[in-house]
Amino acid sequence: MYTSSLLVLILSAASMVSAHGKVTVVTGNLGGNGTALGIKGDVVARFGPNSATEKDTTVFGGNANKPLTDGLGKTEANGKLKVADLADTMALSGSTLPQVSADGSGTITGTWRVVTSDGTANDKKGNLFAVLDTTGTGAYSKGTLLTATTPLVGNGKGNVVQRALRAVGLQRRATNVGADAKFTVKIPAGTTCTGTDATSGQKNFCLLKVVNNNGNGPFGGSIAFQVGGASSAPPPAAPTAAAKRGQVFTA
Repeated sequence: MYTSSLLVLILSAASMVSAHGKVTVVTGNLGGNGTALGIKGDVVARFGPNSATEKDTTVFGGNANKPLTDGLGKTEANGKLKVADLADTMALSGSTLPQVSADGSGTITGTWRVVTSDGTANDKKGNLFAVLDTTGTGAYSKGTLLTATTPLVGNGKGNVVQRALRAVGLQRRATNVGADAKFTVKIPAGTTCTGTDATSGQKNFCLLKVVNNNGNGPFGGSIAFQVGGASSAPPPAAPTAAAKRGQVFTA
């Protein structure tokens, strides 16, 4: 009876464990540099308790297997994310957004950081969802579903028993917490970006959502980029005090 009850407790607790992940740095095949909206740099601990490491992890909400959902998500540090957060993002990563080719050879390459999980991807191949929003507004329900190819392993669930043991405090968290993995998204030929943002002074940008399929989130981030040759505004204003405390992310 005791063994049976413990097993039920363990399996029930499995659903409590989150597969948190975030996008820390991205580049375009033509250059430029960026991070996901809401990233805070070294202000947020890479290792430690969840309360310390999850502060800038974007939670999108909605159906984990339906990434075509509007909105930029929210973080604990920022609350609901807005396009205007692009100014702080650029203060961390540089004044030139990632630039991609327009002929179909363009790619966004980024780093996915495992925050609290032993599994982060959508399928056995390890791929993540990606959604292209050419309006730069977070209107992902009208976007284009792409794939973020990556060598990540797992399906966002991990080993059920091991995850459940961690949930009830009987085992340490996954050993790959804090690990980084690369991902690449191919941008379709003919993509035209129309996004504008008065706060950062940027224009002609697209947004790209990269996200896993974890039911507690899903988790990931939104990235701004431009098609090479499109006009852009001068560099954004000086970094905010919060941004100055963060690490500058460069490829």
